Amino acid sequence: METHQKVPTDQLDSRKQQEAVWELFTSECTYFLDHLLVLKMIFMNTLKYLQIHEYLLDVDLWRLFANLEELTQTSLGFVNSLFSIIKGYVDTSESSPLMDFISVLTKYFRGSLCQSHQMYCLNYSAALFYLETLRQREDFSIYLKWCEQNEQCRRLHLPELLVAPLHRLTRYPLLLKNIWKRSTDSTEKIMIYSIKEKVEKSLRDLEGKVKWLDNFQKFRHLQEIIVWPPLWDRDKRFFIPEYLRHIFKEHMAETILSPTNRHLLYEGKLTLAESTRFLDVYLFLFDDFLLVTKTKRNRKKPGGSDTGLLCPSLTPELQTIIKEGGSCTVLDQPIPLDRLVVKSIDPLHVSAFGLRNAFLLQHENRYRQCIAAFLLQAQTENIKKAWIAQITAAISCFTKNQETKKISLFTLPAESSEI
Repeated sequence: METHQKVPTDQLDSRKQQEAVWELFTSECTYFLDHLLVLKMIFMNTLKYLQIHEYLLDVDLWRLFANLEELTQTSLGFVNSLFSIIKGYVDTSESSPLMDFISVLTKYFRGSLCQSHQMYCLNYSAALFYLETLRQREDFSIYLKWCEQNEQCRRLHLPELLVAPLHRLTRYPLLLKNIWKRSTDSTEKIMIYSIKEKVEKSLRDLEGKVKWLDNFQKFRHLQEIIVWPPLWDRDKRFFIPEYLRHIFKEHMAETILSPTNRHLLYEGKLTLAESTRFLDVYLFLFDDFLLVTKTKRNRKKPGGSDTGLLCPSLTPELQTIIKEGGSCTVLDQPIPLDRLVVKSIDPLHVSAFGLRNAFLLQHENRYRQCIAAFLLQAQTENIKKAWIAQITAAISCFTKNQETKKISLFTLPAESSEI
């Protein structure tokens, strides 16, 4: 009868852990060689070479590649450190049955690895948008085609390579979790788990930073595109002589459209029905007021504006307005959500006027008197329903928040029993 030698349980567990560490190492090698190094050597260095020879001088390397060089150096250092640990283990496996990799994980995941990836990821959406604008140029398209035809790219295009650091950052917690699950030493498990938690927190922080940065950039562009006319231009009923106009200091638009004060919930273009005409308008629904603006387009010649300066989170309609040097002029004062009423209009009531998918916005004062009304037309019935739903939800949320603030304001703290 044949007998098979049974592998001890502790050796089997150690081998499983080594396989998990090996997976982290090999996947980092693939990431470094097939993505980061290709981006740097094929795309970035080629562009640097062209710029040295005075080609594509206006292409901004940072806007396209961000801190790619730092990312490459950090990943290379991480790979070399892991390799040294693995090689040292192989060379001394008989005398040292354990692989001392915790120090490397601690050094990089609590240090530059997550930080450099965060910095790159914060620039990613802007880089992708910048790339799309550059692609419209013939000289840049030639450069891009030449790079992407390099066999080192393995038929991957630049956008597919640029997204690699984002994918890699989100995969780190999974790889660390795999190592943690296969570890048996309690102290080691605690350390690996804390490192995994640190990386996951880094991802959560990044998500918040991306949202904040996106919101900040969007509001900065809105401040530039939205025009606030003075009272006498906005409403001809009010006559203000020239020598008195200095008295009327309008509230700064920069403060009104501040990303720290409010959030943009919904936006889009609609048609406003006036007594003698239809007007193209663009509405901005914030979390505390609604703004109705009139779109103005200045037909510019192609290439007359720097499209690379646009914010990728802006809607196509706003991007087109900016490209044409246009603006959104405020038609009336902002409508606070607690003074706003939205009503759907039956098609039978407005079909005679050529209106379809219509709804009504009413601005009421504190005495519930209507002081302004906007009869709006959407492109489709679905768009109309979406607007009514968004406005209704925003009003409800704003009202609840106001009630909560009032309750907290008037609720006095309980008296201490010691008094």
